[in-house]
Amino acid sequence: MSRANLGKNPGEVAAMFDGVAQRYDIMNDLLSFGRARAWRRVATKIIAPAPGMKILDLAAGTGSSSEPLHRAGATVLATDFSDGMLAQGRRMRPYLSFSKADALHLPFMAESFDVTTISFGLRNTVDYPAALIEARRVTKTGGRIVVVEFSHPTWPPFRRLYMRYLMGALPAIARRSARNPDAYIYLAESIRAWPDQEGLASAMRAAGWGSIAWKDLSGGVVAVHSGIKAER
Repeated sequence: MSRANLGKNPGEVAAMFDGVAQRYDIMNDLLSFGRARAWRRVATKIIAPAPGMKILDLAAGTGSSSEPLHRAGATVLATDFSDGMLAQGRRMRPYLSFSKADALHLPFMAESFDVTTISFGLRNTVDYPAALIEARRVTKTGGRIVVVEFSHPTWPPFRRLYMRYLMGALPAIARRSARNPDAYIYLAESIRAWPDQEGLASAMRAAGWGSIAWKDLSGGVVAVHSGIKAER
């Protein structure tokens, strides 16, 4: 199947990512004009990985988000539900620990991780509020969640320009550069339909996370949300 739709059937989404796995990192750099790496650096700084820290990286794809956490000495488990992404990740980064997992039904015991993080993957789950609840279950009390996701530019003129790029230029670039351009049309549509910064923060609070904060990157094109698991 070449693409998924905004109903986000898990099988369709997984198959779509299987089809783009080999060139996924390259296309991310191209379509973000190289900003994807800078976004990862900021997210890593917010996570603040350190030796002895146990981190769960959900929707880790090929492990590009897990690698800097591993290099900092943390114990990182990179998970994804796309077999194609996991296979590509194991080829590219054989030193990382990869595991297949569905963010809505994680095969881990409660209170297992110091930090649970997800980069550009929460948007692709069929039920992101449920994914936030499940992430809370496996995170230790006092531990954190860090969500890196596309968001809404905060300056209206830039927001309008960005949306024109997202729905016009991005698919056009993907048609010239990607083997499966329809997948990137889905990605553009899913970004446009995603909640804004406060909308995601509200969903995190409803899932039981506290002390919610976020940092806008590139004028709000991306936002890094964080929260703490407190005792109820």
